[in-house]
Amino acid sequence: MAPEQKRLRLAGLCGIAAPIAALSLIFTAISLSPWFRWSANALSDLGVGEAALVFNSGLVIGGILATVFAAVNFATYHDALRRLGALVFLLGTISLIGIGVFSEAAGRIHFYFSVAFFLLVPIALWIMGAGIFRAGAKSFGVLTVIIGVVGALPWFFSWAAVAVPELLSSLSFTVWSLLQGTRFYLGRP
Repeated sequence: MAPEQKRLRLAGLCGIAAPIAALSLIFTAISLSPWFRWSANALSDLGVGEAALVFNSGLVIGGILATVFAAVNFATYHDALRRLGALVFLLGTISLIGIGVFSEAAGRIHFYFSVAFFLLVPIALWIMGAGIFRAGAKSFGVLTVIIGVVGALPWFFSWAAVAVPELLSSLSFTVWSLLQGTRFYLGRP
């Protein structure tokens, strides 16, 4: 197997594994925290309780895997639009790591990393989606933009607590990461 194929396969596996690892550990942390309520909490509240290590590790591990995936997206694309989208995505994945490293106990910096993540990832998908569309993969480009819109949409509604929009956004990003990760794994970025 050629080095380029190996790099794409590794990146694809990281794109697939990142959301699975993060969400698995987030839901494990929820199961270990009987006080957690979707109607009263932020997911980040789990980062300072009895399940803090599980929750924060999920964000850091998922973020590291996603960062590898984002970096290979950036290195793979040579047109300006997809590279810009991949760079914004890379910044979003680094923000995810920051959420886990700087829990709510760290103060305001946690809020900044959270806002950065939930803002940067949809923007990255819009930009990359437009670039993917222009590069000829029209269906996947449109789907990428739609997933970015779906990821941003929950933040335009009023919720009793932010855990629900956080989860809805994260699930939409998960769908894209699984799809793009599979494309990379199969050697079709």
